[in-house]
Amino acid sequence: MSKQNWKPGNMLYPVPAVMVTCQREGEKPNIITIAWAGTICSDPAMVSISIQKKRYSYALIRDTREFVLNLTTKKLAAATDYCGVCSGRDTDKFAQTGLTPCDSMAVNCPGIAESPVNIECKVTEIKPLGSHDLFLAEVVNVAVDDALLDETGRLHLDRSGLIAYSHGGYYELGRQLGTFGYSVRKRRRMHKSVQKILQRKNKRIGNNCIENGLYRSEPDKAYENSCFVRLCLCTSTGVISAVDQSTACKCRPSVFSSLNR
Repeated sequence: MSKQNWKPGNMLYPVPAVMVTCQREGEKPNIITIAWAGTICSDPAMVSISIQKKRYSYALIRDTREFVLNLTTKKLAAATDYCGVCSGRDTDKFAQTGLTPCDSMAVNCPGIAESPVNIECKVTEIKPLGSHDLFLAEVVNVAVDDALLDETGRLHLDRSGLIAYSHGGYYELGRQLGTFGYSVRKRRRMHKSVQKILQRKNKRIGNNCIENGLYRSEPDKAYENSCFVRLCLCTSTGVISAVDQSTACKCRPSVFSSLNR
């Protein structure tokens, strides 16, 4: 593989595109879109954002020492871009984008109601770097959309349609390729009789397929991601069912009816 050497530059992509909200007391709240944001510590939970001194939000966050990180989605893509190219000095970005400010629990600036997750932060340190200053902040509260929680309280963030920023473009996240640690996780061996039945049934289920004992359904209108489920076979009835589900999305009712034909 041939490669070219370029001068040093920022080519770490993709990165999150977050809308950061901030507000000085007695003034309108503002939104700034930032791609240079990241997690820097888990205990205590901390994040960082990099902002140029000339930005309107720089002084707001420097003076108040607090802000809210609002995760962005496919539906928020246009607003995310707008808040990154228009200045809050002469624009009410909430009014222009139609976004709704929502009360925060631990900071005095609002979050964005349409965002699936609002991460409230308090600045602990500001480090001058050059073109940007790095704001280090501790996470003091996280607000999550109830619609993303299942009956057990588990968060299914993949249902929110998150987006990322890469080399000048906004992209919706795609199909899950694995979960943390999947490369070293031991896989159960399937009994040969089960493999034969699955292979035979696989011929009649169209675009879906059996992979290492996992039934993979192709995306449909209701679910954006493919669905992976562990399969088992009842030897007495010959019925195939799910043992457990390794992704957040749920199987369509037709999945097992098609397998058990």
